Amino acid sequence: MSGPVDAGSVVCVIGAGSSGLAAVKNLREHGFAVECFEREDDVGGNWNFGATNSRVYASTHTISSKPFTQYPDFPMPDDYPDYPHHSQLFAYFRRYADHFGLRRHIRFATIVERVEPAQGGVWDVTVRSRDGAARTRRYGAVVVANGHNWYPKMPHYPGLDAFTGEILHSAQYKGPEVLRNRTVLIVGAGNTGCDLAVEAANNADQVWHSTRRGYWYAPKYVLGRPSDQVADFWLGVRAPLKLRQWLFKAALRATVGDLTRYGLPRPDHEPFETHPIVNSQLVYHVGHGDITPKPDVAAFDGAEVRFVDGTAARPDVVLLATGYLPKFGFVDPDHLNWTDGRPWLYQHIFTPKHESLFVAGLIQPDSGQFTLAHWQTVAIAAYLRARREAPRRAHDFRGRVRSESGQSYTGGASYADSTRHQFEVAHQEYLRGLERTINGLSGARSPLARRVNGSRR
Repeated sequence: MSGPVDAGSVVCVIGAGSSGLAAVKNLREHGFAVECFEREDDVGGNWNFGATNSRVYASTHTISSKPFTQYPDFPMPDDYPDYPHHSQLFAYFRRYADHFGLRRHIRFATIVERVEPAQGGVWDVTVRSRDGAARTRRYGAVVVANGHNWYPKMPHYPGLDAFTGEILHSAQYKGPEVLRNRTVLIVGAGNTGCDLAVEAANNADQVWHSTRRGYWYAPKYVLGRPSDQVADFWLGVRAPLKLRQWLFKAALRATVGDLTRYGLPRPDHEPFETHPIVNSQLVYHVGHGDITPKPDVAAFDGAEVRFVDGTAARPDVVLLATGYLPKFGFVDPDHLNWTDGRPWLYQHIFTPKHESLFVAGLIQPDSGQFTLAHWQTVAIAAYLRARREAPRRAHDFRGRVRSESGQSYTGGASYADSTRHQFEVAHQEYLRGLERTINGLSGARSPLARRVNGSRR
């Protein structure tokens, strides 16, 4: 293979999912040439149902409501429901790409194999097309936007490898056929685990749901409105965390009552100290006996699963909804300031190790993702422009990147120590941080808050 072709100041974007599309669009709007690589044949990333690394399944809907899910400059259609289906999200991304003319900047069916720094702060990117042809090209900057909810996190239970039943990670789950007429154990209490427990309750003969701790289950609707819209009001008026926790528990008492009545464990933390679980049906099915709550798994023993309370179950299928780990196999982790199993970045975007390497979408927000990805990529574009047009501003900003990498944006909450919360952000506090970055780099004073979905900030 010959040496790298020099692409000059072109920005390479890896991935054409929700974050990659926003990166291509916003970099183009800020005057940058862009080349994006996508391993699949179409846009959409995780929402491209059936694609290699898509983790949505047949019944997947969003857990954030439409106003907090859509891009701020491209509203979803009026006829979309409050919580759109994955097929509607896929159609939305395709329209977004077509509306902004993004496809001509995307190389589909192309896998990124290696990203390596070269002299002068540029990057050599090696890609391989589906026909096997590899090539290396040199880029002025790289935006990593291939997502972080695709590489399964597998638990380590004694005897798991020798279990005689069927084991699936939720990453492999695509539809209820695997559940029908079978006994099923769901392991994990995140949003996916709770949704799959409900789906199993509607299809399986018997369902157990194992969780390590008690959780707070937020309904999808409160006072006739999507619950994230009600919560956003209290965030918008800067209600103290303690007040918001009290209001949440009061609403839960009025609608659901004491969770321990249903056999669910009492939460060992306050509301908003774990990533929110939004599910209106889990407690309903537990109350009807369709789901049997169980504590954490102690061990697997042949066809049996034993729990830490001494009880046991004999499921036909174990579905592990145990989450995902961040993985960027094409770039040396050190370039992303990787320590203790994760990258430590400023605002989850900027690495202190390199001035021209960025990550978009590496967040776990308490709201929708796409609005935040939009403003993340605007921040990247603002920094690249400042490097070119206002180097002093860019230099001062790099000082902040080096000194404040790993800073949290959790709205004052102390989140549980787990990989699930490594990239947790409270969306309003995080947006205010991005606003300061964008305005500081561009020298602007116009508040980003007015341009985010029309909601109060």
